[in-house]
Amino acid sequence: MYHDIRMKELTILVVEDSDAMMEIMVTILTRFGFGRILTAQNGEEGFSLFQRYKPDMIITDWHMEPVDGIELIKWIRRNKYSVRRMVPIILMTGFTEHTRIESARDIGTTEILVKPFKAEDLAKRIMHMIDVPRDFIETQQFFGPDRRRRKMDDIDGEDRRKLNPEVTS
Repeated sequence: MYHDIRMKELTILVVEDSDAMMEIMVTILTRFGFGRILTAQNGEEGFSLFQRYKPDMIITDWHMEPVDGIELIKWIRRNKYSVRRMVPIILMTGFTEHTRIESARDIGTTEILVKPFKAEDLAKRIMHMIDVPRDFIETQQFFGPDRRRRKMDDIDGEDRRKLNPEVTS
């Protein structure tokens, strides 16, 4: 019930070029109880809506024309005029190659949702972003959510990587 109350207060932006997929997403998100759902057909339109309405969360497809989801995420994370650089972003994709997932992560994607997916998969990603928000990291080369999933409070710096090769920065 607590989630229901919070969901009604949230605005979510869905950026998807497929009308069929957009309809499915809006139906799912409406059933989840989101108060306001904005839609855009590509990254350019999505960025314009993002700047205007300052949504609480974004779900974007990867492959769109003329501006794809990757460029949209770059604009949000790297543009000094971006209204909410730390907005949680779910990237939907059919691409599952490790290098593509890494590149999506490295440009500041919060969560990745591989197509096809179930409504419960989307719900889990959304709830995780709400319940366990990720810290943001800013360096000269990166701005985005902390890419590490596990917290290891007792080990710092390079030693952490030596003792646990699964942890990446």
